[in-house]
Amino acid sequence: MHPVASAPVAPFGRATAQPRSRARALMASILIGASVAAAALPVPALAKGPASLADLAEQVTDAVVNISASTTVEARGGRAMPQVPPGTPFEDLFEEFFNRRGGRGGGGDGEAPRAQRKSNSLGSGFIIDAAGLVVTNNHVIGDANDIQVILHDGTKLKAEIVGKDSKIDLAVLRVKPPADHPLKAVPFGDSDKMRPGDWVIAIGNPFGLGGSVSAGIVSARGRNIESGPYDNYIQTDAAINKGNSGGPLFNMDGEVIGINTAILSPTGGSVGIGFAVPSGTAKPVIDQLRDFGEVRRGWLGVRIQNVDDTTAEALNLKGGARGALVAGVDEKGPAKTAGIEVGDVILKFNGAPVKASGDLPRIVASTPVGQKVDVVVVRKGEEVTKPVTLGRLEDSDKPQLANLRQPEPESATRQALGLNLSGMTDELRKKFSIKDTVKGVVVTRVDPNSTAADKRIQPGEVIVEVGQEAVSTPAEVTKRIDALKKDGRKSVLLLVASATGDVRFVAVGLD
Repeated sequence: MHPVASAPVAPFGRATAQPRSRARALMASILIGASVAAAALPVPALAKGPASLADLAEQVTDAVVNISASTTVEARGGRAMPQVPPGTPFEDLFEEFFNRRGGRGGGGDGEAPRAQRKSNSLGSGFIIDAAGLVVTNNHVIGDANDIQVILHDGTKLKAEIVGKDSKIDLAVLRVKPPADHPLKAVPFGDSDKMRPGDWVIAIGNPFGLGGSVSAGIVSARGRNIESGPYDNYIQTDAAINKGNSGGPLFNMDGEVIGINTAILSPTGGSVGIGFAVPSGTAKPVIDQLRDFGEVRRGWLGVRIQNVDDTTAEALNLKGGARGALVAGVDEKGPAKTAGIEVGDVILKFNGAPVKASGDLPRIVASTPVGQKVDVVVVRKGEEVTKPVTLGRLEDSDKPQLANLRQPEPESATRQALGLNLSGMTDELRKKFSIKDTVKGVVVTRVDPNSTAADKRIQPGEVIVEVGQEAVSTPAEVTKRIDALKKDGRKSVLLLVASATGDVRFVAVGLD
């Protein structure tokens, strides 16, 4: 792969007339020198996996189970019609026959009795406690009213739901171990120690083929596939297919470091991109499901948004873009009580670094309700520590990001940053349906070629702060912008409110 550079060659001249013996000696010395040089070069490392994974697979397979979940629903037309492949000649024949016999509410001697139809799903799971606790994905069991856990030797055990969580897509089941058949459990490992390139194996029930073992590596960590509010997946190239859902992803010590949950596939089969919930994310949820039958997540009570490079510069944030920018504070939330303010950038929560806004909801949610933690924020360039006692996130609540909804364009007054600005009036409130609680300077027009337009500022929005100072007139906006320019700032941070009062920060260049 790497090009080989050739050494410069001296031109031939009179040296070609040298005696043969001297030429041979010179050639020998060149060859010896080349051999020494070659020996000194580092030998390229060959990427090769373990000689065999059989011992590891044998060690953990008995703890991996198949999950069969059945949901009984009422057939839409009454009597259930035999299932035939769609598009075949028999489809129309059977439909006509059943309709004629009254199976779908037509003709016949009377209304046919309502039929029951079973919907089945197959997945995987694993035993975490020999007393009979089994973990799988929430989507594997869904709303099933009959769940069976099938052990590796084919033993079938009826299962009941202990608890489930749709946000992380996990469920805990309980089975009664047979008296003559002790169950084998597997431990959790530390997913935070896994690195891209580490070997892993997946065991599960793909396409109903129970006990299938596949191997690969950790391809990446911290993947967000936008499947839920706390996405933080391990990506692996170990083959994961339909039916692997809920099964374990093992490290080389036989510890579960992930729960296989999703695949990225244009074909429906494995293309080498699978995703597993890390054990570090799953274990606190599983513990709560086991103890309480529900998940009790911590709640801070803030709306947040990402910090990009322009915003970091506008905030004078040392160390570049990082943290979670507070764009709103719930009036009844723990953050308000603790003194966290709009414009603060949260850098640490309970000792854990917040590298991006997406980190904060995961960290907060996994922190016990009622725990007192330190939150480190940057406020006007200075780090401040705020002690916070966490509340509880209700099921209906979601980690909130700054609302980006905008109204539509219109006309104008005073200009700055490509914006036409006006003081707040009753007419403008009515025109743009601006709530009475929203205070500031109204944007009446946006230059479509401006940076403000690129940042999606829209007419009808209200500028509440400029450079973290409140403004109420267009003159205050322009005065604050001029002051920042004189200070050599390259961008200005605006706090922008929607007509309904949702706010977000927008960093706009001053060039």
